Amino acid sequence: MAQPKSQQRILHRKMRRYEVVQLWVTRLVVWAVIVLVFIPIWSVVTASLQTGDVFYTTGFWPDPSRLTLDNYRQLFAVTRFPIWVRNTVLVGISVGLLQVLITGISAYAFSRLRFWGRTQGIRFLMILQMLPSFVSLAAIQYGLFKFNMANLIGITAVYTGASAYNIWLVKGYMDGLPRELDEAARVDGATEWQVFVKIILPLSRPILAVIFLFQFMTVYGEFTLSSAILRAPNDLMLAQGLRTFVLNNFATNWGKFSAAVIVASIPLAIIWAFAQKYVESGLTRGAVKG
Repeated sequence: MAQPKSQQRILHRKMRRYEVVQLWVTRLVVWAVIVLVFIPIWSVVTASLQTGDVFYTTGFWPDPSRLTLDNYRQLFAVTRFPIWVRNTVLVGISVGLLQVLITGISAYAFSRLRFWGRTQGIRFLMILQMLPSFVSLAAIQYGLFKFNMANLIGITAVYTGASAYNIWLVKGYMDGLPRELDEAARVDGATEWQVFVKIILPLSRPILAVIFLFQFMTVYGEFTLSSAILRAPNDLMLAQGLRTFVLNNFATNWGKFSAAVIVASIPLAIIWAFAQKYVESGLTRGAVKG
């Protein structure tokens, strides 16, 4: 279909001088930011491929005579790195799935149901969420040690605690879904649970994928809570394990530490590559009521 002549003139309009300057300035800024982000990543990669415990080199390129894969071999053969990754992934997936279930049900109640305290309830949860997490750290630690739950199961239960921000985010997404779908399902005899499971839940997959991803990332990089609770060597999570490489009294294993950081970042990179479209659609649609 041919475009109108007015649109063709707009598309073929020559850019003004200030527009060209603005375009190139924007490009230079973007490339400068990319370089600044790339430099520390390159430093970690080069440190993971060199012998010894150095973290940096005198030049931008690594010394070819010192290139080695020993840090990666020792990472899997000598250290407990596979156990740390396994624990972190299992806890992250468990917390993500449980949070999706709890958040989805809670958000549906605040979005679709009418009950006393509905409006003030979500505000009260948001106020509680504003309190720093370390305020309750002592109470959480005491409770878990008291009931012998200072392990992966206990820390999973703590992470699974309902997040007010997640409920508010999913509620905003569900508010944008047409209510005519609910009414049509109820006319056909569907119960409230059937409306949630068969209609609202499938339509909310993008925002629920966002919740799962955010919870998984939170567990993947969390250190404070896990270091206060987990004590058994086989229960340590990734952030705790990485810290052991830099706690040596005589030397810091920067080579193994850098190799562990590179390997640990691969699962997150893969997850982000596949979940990017869900993150974009979930967050943008949840911000606008349709």
